[in-house]
Amino acid sequence: MKLAVLGSGKIVQEFLPIIKDLPGIQVKAILGTKRSQEKTEKLQGEYGIDESYTDIDECLQSDAFDTVYVAVPNHLHYSFAKKALEAGKHVICEKPFTLKHAELLDLEQLALKNDLILVEAITNQYLTNYQGIKEASKKIGKLKIIECNYSQYSSRYDAFKEGTILPAFNPKMGGGALMDINIYNIHLVVGLLGKPQRVQYFANIEREIDTSGMLILDYGEVKVVCIGAKDSEATIRSTIQGTEGSVIVNGPTNTLESYSTQTLAGEIETFDHKDHPHRMYDEFKLFAQVIENKDMTFVKKQLEHSKIVMEIVEAAINDAGIVLG
Repeated sequence: MKLAVLGSGKIVQEFLPIIKDLPGIQVKAILGTKRSQEKTEKLQGEYGIDESYTDIDECLQSDAFDTVYVAVPNHLHYSFAKKALEAGKHVICEKPFTLKHAELLDLEQLALKNDLILVEAITNQYLTNYQGIKEASKKIGKLKIIECNYSQYSSRYDAFKEGTILPAFNPKMGGGALMDINIYNIHLVVGLLGKPQRVQYFANIEREIDTSGMLILDYGEVKVVCIGAKDSEATIRSTIQGTEGSVIVNGPTNTLESYSTQTLAGEIETFDHKDHPHRMYDEFKLFAQVIENKDMTFVKKQLEHSKIVMEIVEAAINDAGIVLG
């Protein structure tokens, strides 16, 4: 994979250090804004990236890369991914895929029509621990209750309360707790159970955006609560409860630090099966293989998963009366 990284923010700075451990990926170009040009050029030099751009259209004219990693603010995911697909590039798009379900359907149609790879970068689906969690969940009887709590006080929340609206809390830029951290909870649950029957979102809304909220997913016999908060904190943990035991996910649903199984008799066993200490390693290693093998079966399967997530997100946003974009 010859890659162009679109963006120079926090997630990009987290991603670039693992490139040395991924021999199947060469970062050939990086795109930043004119305002962040100095930071972008610093990253270019530090990681030996050949090309640096501040204009997306100019960037996509380059033949130096075949794939783009869309890691710009949420509200730009759709337009940047679409431009890249139209330019004949494969696309790895950071979560959330888009702000609207219809936008994802449009990208899917464009990608499949042109035989291009289109996948969402969502770490938990590819972590080895997640595969273990899925298997462990099959051994605890009939599932009854799932609770995911990813609550982390945002360093930007104080500024937000004082009137400084940064992207993380900007509805026009697709901010909010649901789209930022609760979406990891949604992906984890959809990977286990698929599409729910009903969706409700009880959100704490300030300045027209959800700073925290409780998402209810009804799967009939299984009831799910996904909590995401950027205005408060609690122990970050998820619990999958069945009639014969439970699975406890220790830590955030984007890293899945470890997991434990507990029997009805109270016997606890803890597991941690990581291929690499960095949470983004597994997904990008697999993406490189998917692109090399042009594995459209994988792409279609993952797009079905992402579409269910976007349906849930859209239903939740509408239920809470939030307007994004």
